[in-house]
Amino acid sequence: MPAPRPPIRRPPRDPAPPPHGDPGLQPERTSMAWGRTLMSFVVVSAVFLRWLPHHGPFVLVLFGLAVVTAVAIYLTQRPRYTRSARGIAEEESAPEVGAVLATATAVVALGALGLYVVLVLVRP
Repeated sequence: MPAPRPPIRRPPRDPAPPPHGDPGLQPERTSMAWGRTLMSFVVVSAVFLRWLPHHGPFVLVLFGLAVVTAVAIYLTQRPRYTRSARGIAEEESAPEVGAVLATATAVVALGALGLYVVLVLVRP
């Protein structure tokens, strides 16, 4: 008879964010807003890929910037939610100024580069 297998060990899960008493409070609404922003960057990156045959390889810079921004939003989503939920529980919360400024900078850069592509790199 074969020896019994040892139990499967799973890595420990991230601790759940502290409860704050009301699941409809700001952390959930803010998390949903960041999710919509993430989806917008994914859609914009797909639009940039559609520009590739007409406007050339420079469009890959726009695509890369949109994808990097979307990935950054995705990777910072859980820590941002946890900080926000903890702030509600402790009745002291700070705004995410850095995340908002980084996202706004990416939007302005994408807009400026998009205008450059459309107005300067137009092929007849």
